[in-house]
Amino acid sequence: MRITGAVLETMGAPGPFVESHPVVVRDLELDEPGSNEILVRIEAAGVCHSDLSVVTGVRPRPVPMLLGHEAAGIIEKLGHDVNDLTVGQRVIMSFLPRCEQCDACASNGKTPCEPGSVANNEGRLFDGARRIHDGERTVNHHLGVSGFASYAVVDRRSVVPVASDVPAEVAALMGCAVLTGGGAVINAGRVQPGETLLVVGLGGVGMAALLVGLAHDDVRVIGVDANAEKLVLAKELGAHETYTPDEALALGVKADLVIEAVGRSVAFESAVSMTAPGGRTVVVGLPAPDDLARFSPLRLVAEGRSVIGSYLGNCVPARDIPLFVDMWRAGRLPIERLVSSQIRLSDINAAFDALERGDALRQVIVFDQAALPGTAGTP
Repeated sequence: MRITGAVLETMGAPGPFVESHPVVVRDLELDEPGSNEILVRIEAAGVCHSDLSVVTGVRPRPVPMLLGHEAAGIIEKLGHDVNDLTVGQRVIMSFLPRCEQCDACASNGKTPCEPGSVANNEGRLFDGARRIHDGERTVNHHLGVSGFASYAVVDRRSVVPVASDVPAEVAALMGCAVLTGGGAVINAGRVQPGETLLVVGLGGVGMAALLVGLAHDDVRVIGVDANAEKLVLAKELGAHETYTPDEALALGVKADLVIEAVGRSVAFESAVSMTAPGGRTVVVGLPAPDDLARFSPLRLVAEGRSVIGSYLGNCVPARDIPLFVDMWRAGRLPIERLVSSQIRLSDINAAFDALERGDALRQVIVFDQAALPGTAGTP
């Protein structure tokens, strides 16, 4: 079938991206879903730093690649052997499929599925297929999702069904920002009653961590970011204190649990410095491989502190997404506040520029053009 998608053609292109155009929106051919696969009509897709990291080359992937890993949509067709889902169901994309058979899957979310990670790195679906084509060229999948498109074929293990009362934008952000940030708080960091939670970096993932912390009435929450507008929003959402990094370090602000959600060594060093004796520093940001940090291991030993790496918030999507959905339904997790703007697929290069500048929280591509403000259904 014919689809429209955003394909990364050039990795590492210079900015601004609206001028270099590393991502090209074009018509493509999409195969029918094979065994254990489904066809999904994409409704909404969030633009995440993990997508930007591929564009800049910080996270190298094979190109051409149809980007997008944080998305939600409606099942249009079921492949052979898929008998636990139905056409018309809304599903949340999970960018880390799980085989449930390897040692990593047995870690209860602590480490990512081994064959799922290999498939993601190679730009294919879980069982090896590549379903996207541009004429004679085969286009790689991004993290098994490729959600920056009107339709996607994905493996059954890459989706979690969700009830129709969960709006598409909220559902999309559940698949990455909420799992990664929220999971870092409750799974990797295991926040406890009476503790103080501090989040360094208030992008989509960091703000999701802040929201999940605020969902606990007995946890004090602090937001840290260099962007003044993000600090204002954190206060509006209920953060008890907000600081720039320089302010927090100068004042000696400390917390029992610190989430680093920036993906730069300087932020990691700041997060470690802001961790109280006996506390935990949970790292979810993805820095460049050569971005190295310096800190004193003696402080870890002498002060009984720990540093924890967390991929996807140590989440098992099928287990944790329903938990976050329940929190959202109860009014304790206002995920919709993370959406800084609704955009068209054609705005993708400008969206990456805004993300790199730190101007955006979560820009969401909306595929129902009539839902965009002021469009009146204009294509």
